[in-house]
Amino acid sequence: MKEIPSLRERKKAETRKRISDHGSMLFYARGFDEVTIGEIAAAADVSKVTVFNYFPRKEDIFFDRIPELVDLITETVRGRRPGEPVLSALRGMLVRHAREGHPLGGIDDRFVHFFRVVTGSAALRARAREIADELEAVLATLIDKSGEGLPGRLTAAMLVGAFRSAYLAAAARQLAGERAADVLADHVAAVDLAFDVLERGLAGG
Repeated sequence: MKEIPSLRERKKAETRKRISDHGSMLFYARGFDEVTIGEIAAAADVSKVTVFNYFPRKEDIFFDRIPELVDLITETVRGRRPGEPVLSALRGMLVRHAREGHPLGGIDDRFVHFFRVVTGSAALRARAREIADELEAVLATLIDKSGEGLPGRLTAAMLVGAFRSAYLAAAARQLAGERAADVLADHVAAVDLAFDVLERGLAGG
């Protein structure tokens, strides 16, 4: 059974969300590079020190769901069914989230504003590349510890690279004006193809 967060933990989560929500509203309204930490602090009714206590970098206010994604990946690998391969569990999670329009899935009409802010900021694009490297390191460790004998670093690099390619292609189509409903099937097919190729390649190795 999952532990119920303490009052202190709930208050910290509420403060973090308030900072993120107000920061996101400002970013969407004016663009990431035009907003200061001081403005975010004032909007969230906290000090600048408090903002940095929760988000060491301004970019992390915008990419506030990355810790959630790390937890999701970790839970997917560690909590998979007995005998279920790591790649199968990860494929199922990624496809399910895309189909459900989950914020971490990236396929939904409401995410176009998110993509637009990212493409408009060199700082956010740079941070996104760093995040991909960080996720790759997390995956490599999880795969190494899975007991399946897969090469962790290589598998993680191939997986992150393949998914990033599918994700960026879907985002580009949505930015160009296509509806998420028209992009979804191709995105899922691209993810499935990436995993098929990866699984065959690793099996052949």
